[in-house]
Amino acid sequence: MEKLSLTDLLAPSSPAMELAGAFTDAGNDLYLVGGPVRDAWLKRPHEDLDFATDATPEETQKIVKPLARAVWLQGVDYGTVGAEIAGIRMEITTFRTETYQPGSRHPKVDFATDIETDLSRRDFTINAMAIRLPDGKAIDPFGGAKDLAAGVIRTPLDPEISFSDDPLRMLRAFRFQSQLGLKIEASVLSAISDLREKILTVSAERIRDEFSKLVLGDGLDKALQQADATGITDLFLPELSGLKLEQDPVHKHKDVFHHTLAVAMRTRSDLDLRLAALLHDIGKPKTRKIEAEGVTFHHHEIEGARMAGERLRELRYPNQTVLTVVDLIRLHHRFHTYRLGWSDSAVRRYVRDAGGLLGLLNELVRADCTTRNPAKAKKLQARMDELEERIADLASREELQSLRPELDGVQIMAFLGVEPGPVIGEAYEFLLELRLEEGVLGTETVYERLDSWARERGVTPVGEKVPPKPKKRSEGD
Repeated sequence: MEKLSLTDLLAPSSPAMELAGAFTDAGNDLYLVGGPVRDAWLKRPHEDLDFATDATPEETQKIVKPLARAVWLQGVDYGTVGAEIAGIRMEITTFRTETYQPGSRHPKVDFATDIETDLSRRDFTINAMAIRLPDGKAIDPFGGAKDLAAGVIRTPLDPEISFSDDPLRMLRAFRFQSQLGLKIEASVLSAISDLREKILTVSAERIRDEFSKLVLGDGLDKALQQADATGITDLFLPELSGLKLEQDPVHKHKDVFHHTLAVAMRTRSDLDLRLAALLHDIGKPKTRKIEAEGVTFHHHEIEGARMAGERLRELRYPNQTVLTVVDLIRLHHRFHTYRLGWSDSAVRRYVRDAGGLLGLLNELVRADCTTRNPAKAKKLQARMDELEERIADLASREELQSLRPELDGVQIMAFLGVEPGPVIGEAYEFLLELRLEEGVLGTETVYERLDSWARERGVTPVGEKVPPKPKKRSEGD
């Protein structure tokens, strides 16, 4: 969807102004509010538009229907009518205040009669500004523009009132810190520390969505450090603060907490990749041992993958996200096990195990190099360059992305003279292992190896050799 600037929004022929005209003709007020106003002040384009009005939801529906391609009413009980007008998603909400009752996922809504009351119950002053349409007058009763200029996150009312109305706002403060690079006012931080337990009344889905936006921000490291300092992350992501391992005075190791934030900051803004970066070392506290050679974390990637899966499922992340993050964590340390060089077999296994995650895995491995030793960093990056070159070289000679035995199931059954069953599965695994270890050998050689394997297991092959199925030709062949 096209992103809109303030100039676009206030153009006389814009959809927003057309909507404003319809409300004016009906004798109602209309204000552009929230994120679009904040982003307009910051000169950042915005996609979806939010409006506030004194019209009731029923009146809003009558005004909007002649203009809209589609209208949705999922939020009408809370005063919100959604519409798509000229390809732009808009939500128009009757002036209101709302509070979340403990244990409830839905707010208690009371309708208001004026824009100032509506703005007073919003989360932060930077989101409590409005532009009256169609005349374009700015409404800023709580100094949101001043706070944006100063780079400050502050609540319109006392922060204890704001966070009691909706405890998710405590996490949202850190989200805006991460996304916009703003500082959170001291009184707001203090209130979060005091009220952090209230986050437990918020549904996992709402926490997940807010946390995901935080994770994708450019300032996630500072935001998560401050969130951790308030104790709020302990209540939905305790594994993060668990990375602040006590340093052994003799066998020292790097600060895992700050290393983790550094790794996340070195990745691009991709949710699966960022989550994997934040959770890639959470298995270290449980696997840490102090041995003669120093501190070790043997198999931390296996324990970490298990823990990450549990945590992400509790936060109600989609199954595909969970599986992707778990696999990235499980495989991220594989690169460091090949210090003596990469055999063709090792490269094939790495590619086979990574599958479609190969690109993300390599990005995570590169980001995981946070050493301040220039020589060590250069060496690690050179080894990663070498691995990727090896992958490209083998890929040009072999079908690395679709590694499979040179004989398919039909050919194996025909050669062995055996019906589908465990033996065929074992034979397939044997041939796949052969493919990984020795590459492409040619079907005659593979049949000879399969014959030897079968006879060792008391199976006498009938020797029927079925031609492989021809590959499907693409439309352009």
